[in-house]
Amino acid sequence: MENLIYLYGLVPAQEATEKSLPQLKGFDGEGNLFTIPINHTTAIVCELNGYDYSEETIADKMNNDMEWLQEKAFHHHETIASLDNKFTFIPLKFCTIYKNESNLRETILASEDKVDESFNRLTDKEEWTLKIYSDDNKLKKQIGNSNAAIEEKRKEISELPRGRQFFERKKIDSLVDKELDKEKDRIGESLHDKLKKYAVDTSIKKNWGKDVTGLRDDMTWNSVYLLPKDQVKDFVTEIEVTEKELGDLGFRIEAAGPWPAYHFSSIS
Repeated sequence: MENLIYLYGLVPAQEATEKSLPQLKGFDGEGNLFTIPINHTTAIVCELNGYDYSEETIADKMNNDMEWLQEKAFHHHETIASLDNKFTFIPLKFCTIYKNESNLRETILASEDKVDESFNRLTDKEEWTLKIYSDDNKLKKQIGNSNAAIEEKRKEISELPRGRQFFERKKIDSLVDKELDKEKDRIGESLHDKLKKYAVDTSIKKNWGKDVTGLRDDMTWNSVYLLPKDQVKDFVTEIEVTEKELGDLGFRIEAAGPWPAYHFSSIS
């Protein structure tokens, strides 16, 4: 059976000729990475045995062998990160595999305009992520003690007949939950608006649940930014200033980067 081609990513051909490729093992842990020049793009790949890494075999491994999946996902991430540190790099998703070199060439040439556009877009840029987490118990206490809408509701209840006050007080908890959600959205949107001025592109992502993060706190904001390298310092400083302004209200801000530009590569 013909060997398969595992594609890690693409780099401009000129960079591939000017910089040496790191000596890295491929997906099977045996062969090394190598390059395939395709017009003015260079693909960074490794070969895989067609029988051991058939579509059916990989699907079975991904669904039934968690140890294999974790090992291979770690390898892919580390390899992509190493290449991204050295080149203007378009990363490809985990297990992007072609039947042969000819098939790979046809695909890349058909997407050549998008590839060129991505290279121009990513040159001298970094992808950063922003995640905000909240301690809801601490936030509820803050909101319960200082929120104007809740204070107004308490005043309204105090003026009711004693018999109605008992039932109306139960509505306070529901109001606190609503104000809590508003406060989470306000903090995330406010910081995002401040950070947009440093980025050439941004994207707001879906918040992850606790079953994904494994954390006690709720994720209340999740966004990504494509930053010119000379804007990264100001971007991080803006986040640090906001953290100080929030003090000990119950929010935790997590900015991380640089990452391979998965979110801003048009062919990823």
